[in-house]
Amino acid sequence: MRRAYFQASGAALAAADINAVFGELADGLSATFALEPAQRGAWQFEIAHLQAIGAALPDAHIFIEFAIPRMGRRADAIIVVGGLIFVLEYKVGETGFPRHAVEQVHGYALDLKNFHVTSHDKTIVPLLIATKAPPQQLGFGFWAADRVHTPICVGADEVLPTIRRMLAAGDAVPFDALDWAAGGYRPTPSIIEAAEALYRGHDVAEISRSEAGAENLTLTATAIEAVVEAMRASGGKAICFVTGVPGAGKTLAGLNIACGRMARDIGEDATYLSGNGPLVDVLREALRRDHQHRKGRANPGDSDAKHLAARSPDKFVQNVHHFRDEYLAPDQIPSEHVVVFDEAQRAWDRTATARFMQTKRGLPDFDQSEPAFLLSVMDRRPDWCVVVCLIGEGQEINRGEAGIGEWLRALQGDLRHWQIFLPPHLLGPAGGVDGAMRWHLEQRAQPPVPALHLAVSIRSFRAETVSAYVGALLGPEAAAARAVLPDAGQFPILRTRDLGAARRWLRGQRRATERAGLLASSNALRLKPEGIFVKNELDVCNWFLNETADVRSSNALEDAATEFAVQGLELDWTCVAWDLNLRRDDADAWQARDFRGTKWQMIRAGDDAIGRAEYVRNAYRVLLTRARQGMVIFVPRGDAADATRPPADYDAVDRWLADCGIPELRLG
Repeated sequence: MRRAYFQASGAALAAADINAVFGELADGLSATFALEPAQRGAWQFEIAHLQAIGAALPDAHIFIEFAIPRMGRRADAIIVVGGLIFVLEYKVGETGFPRHAVEQVHGYALDLKNFHVTSHDKTIVPLLIATKAPPQQLGFGFWAADRVHTPICVGADEVLPTIRRMLAAGDAVPFDALDWAAGGYRPTPSIIEAAEALYRGHDVAEISRSEAGAENLTLTATAIEAVVEAMRASGGKAICFVTGVPGAGKTLAGLNIACGRMARDIGEDATYLSGNGPLVDVLREALRRDHQHRKGRANPGDSDAKHLAARSPDKFVQNVHHFRDEYLAPDQIPSEHVVVFDEAQRAWDRTATARFMQTKRGLPDFDQSEPAFLLSVMDRRPDWCVVVCLIGEGQEINRGEAGIGEWLRALQGDLRHWQIFLPPHLLGPAGGVDGAMRWHLEQRAQPPVPALHLAVSIRSFRAETVSAYVGALLGPEAAAARAVLPDAGQFPILRTRDLGAARRWLRGQRRATERAGLLASSNALRLKPEGIFVKNELDVCNWFLNETADVRSSNALEDAATEFAVQGLELDWTCVAWDLNLRRDDADAWQARDFRGTKWQMIRAGDDAIGRAEYVRNAYRVLLTRARQGMVIFVPRGDAADATRPPADYDAVDRWLADCGIPELRLG
């Protein structure tokens, strides 16, 4: 990746011919987009302004159109001087400083800090420049703990004085600007950002960290692509299972496969499917908004993927149940060659599917599980096909969800001609496969492919032990949890008995375009006295996508989302509100309950593939693994006068969290 369209010392830029500088910038943009008149005028102003700064700061190093480490974003300019990094965003002709522009330049600074390896230990100052703004009353603002300054809003004439003031007040150690710029990028986008980037033609390698080992997302994508090409060449049919811990990038890998096949424009259809309705709705709406926002605008770094842009997001991302219903007629042949089923463990078992088809679709003789039917649909293709099943372990959160076993059973009988590709993980003791099925797979499946298991969480880019910690916290031994507690400086986990304090903490942590939100279990019905109503209807698109000022936004911290709304998605900062549907019993072990009518009822394991009690535990597992940067857990104090909210039971949960090493939130 070309880090900057132009770079030079302050002295060299001041002495350069403005037309020569302009030409280098135009050459950098022309690789992907035509130069628009508005961009031409903005650059002419910026070059002249930066030349004046360079003359005053000859030892500085100035980069123009500097690549920010996520998905083609570029800062207008970066000035490295005196051990400080100044990120400049120009708004030519603007008289004010709109919130979105402030968040934009702040986001650039945070992206550098978080994802640019040589910026991790640097001091960064974002400057928003409105060229027609009146003189500003300049204050210093404040430094965050990671040494990223709050955005400073200035007019053009105030940029140089501001830089000098910051240099005079600081004690940063100078460093080599070219070595800094050459540092590696390790971006970790949210799934929404990733979907937008992939749809615009970026590759998974551009938007994800480069991790060593078989768990690498690129290796996973490459392994699946090899299967696809083999089936295409031989006319065969295959299924690939991709497993992974929560947040490991399974959805990212799946979206990359679907987009990658589409981007080749080779006459194939590829579709990403999920039974997670909120995830589908949010991804579709995000793609629509992103397309509308970028319509007619040059976006340096994006690939020319006109065939993708011409394809509706509604076709690219589909609800698996709608896809299923489209092919109920036996003569309907799917157009897709490659189908990615995300969260395949949530596909319905035979009982749930048959009941739905009989009561909702008028098919009294339907007697298949959802995996069996979906595979039979893809088997109708006369040439070749590949089904990719993305499996999230320990995330079944609803009755009727079959887990991986039903997919494996469906491959017996009439589908024995299908080739099976799976990770070694599935054949191990923790793979969730019984002995008989394991023997069957050992006889029939292709040699295990290590790259098909993603063992490292990338959601929590600051602490890769979060998933393991949550698993231990929901387990039997507090000592096991303490042993893997993430470093508080990298991924803070706190507890509180004060919801107001939790909200204040979230607002203090969230910066720029980061998202924060309240989370609670769908059966946390006795959080109602705390003002958390889990049964309220939630518009997930507005909750995940709208700006902070919108009261429907997650950032407003008014509406709580349940596990059904957030599974497969993520936030930067979360507050998980804990209710007594998962509590500590007299033996100090986890006990699941269900609130019905006016009281809590015991949950005992039924005839489900997993017991109902385990669904409750999995709901909390989902909620506790949604944060990318940190979380606070709110445990109410209860009310002795209310039999449904006994203080002792809430206290027991709080003690357990403390025993697991979670410190109490203390606001200064």
